[in-house]
Amino acid sequence: MDLPLVVGVDGSGPSLDAVDWAVEEAARHGLPLRLVHASLWERYEGSVPSFGRQRPAQEVLAQHIVASGSERARQRRPEVQVSSDVMPDDPVSALLAAGHEASFLVTGSRGRGELAGLTLGSVGLGVAARATCPVVVVRGGERNRAGGFGRVVIGVGDLPHCLGAVRFAFREAAVRGSALRAVRAWRSPAGHATPRTADDGTSAPEERASAGLTEGLREAVREHPDVDVHRTPVEGPAHEVLLEASAGADLIVVGALRQHGHFGLQLGRVAHTLLHHAECPVAVVPQRV
Repeated sequence: MDLPLVVGVDGSGPSLDAVDWAVEEAARHGLPLRLVHASLWERYEGSVPSFGRQRPAQEVLAQHIVASGSERARQRRPEVQVSSDVMPDDPVSALLAAGHEASFLVTGSRGRGELAGLTLGSVGLGVAARATCPVVVVRGGERNRAGGFGRVVIGVGDLPHCLGAVRFAFREAAVRGSALRAVRAWRSPAGHATPRTADDGTSAPEERASAGLTEGLREAVREHPDVDVHRTPVEGPAHEVLLEASAGADLIVVGALRQHGHFGLQLGRVAHTLLHHAECPVAVVPQRV
């Protein structure tokens, strides 16, 4: 059986955006959808004697959040199988645990109680930086979230660390019927003018970037020959290049290296920048090293 797509819900506006995005994604992939809400009410209520018959307020709130989120998903996509759970844990730990049995995780850009001015909430950051499965943080404008551009963007890094992200991006482009823009940033050596080496005016660094794109995409192109791929080497810092590309994308995909035995946040500068500032949903695909 296919693993479900898991979305974190807390009743906030961004989490409802995540539910809407996630149920559409589940429909595209033919996956079940599981809504997860984290609540510590059981831990706290269990330590205090109860003298009444009424259910604790936090329990009622938790059940309302998952029930309303589930109903929202079912009304939007009746064909998707929807389930829900309230987990007695903090949100990051609950979603990380759920991620062990998920196709991938989806979160909103920030949660209930977090300041509206935050570019990314602590839950989205903590999950994206530690999960063992792909994580999508739903952010950006309505047109980007709704797939209005018909374009998926993938930031192509060095082999073999980019392969997981590249495969994820190709699958997304395939199920959406979208074009795929593969971007690789390149820089001239510091303090040097760009050396011209070819008749078409390309430089040695640009040629290496083009070669890196071809090599990084080779296997995925064979697996998805029908995907319309646009290879784009771009001069500039990778985080700035991809941030600009996000404005015209429905989804932007990047990899994140996960080192064995390291338990802290593991995000590179590119993923960190996109999670905070991208103008479309961001997929972070972990790669073990």
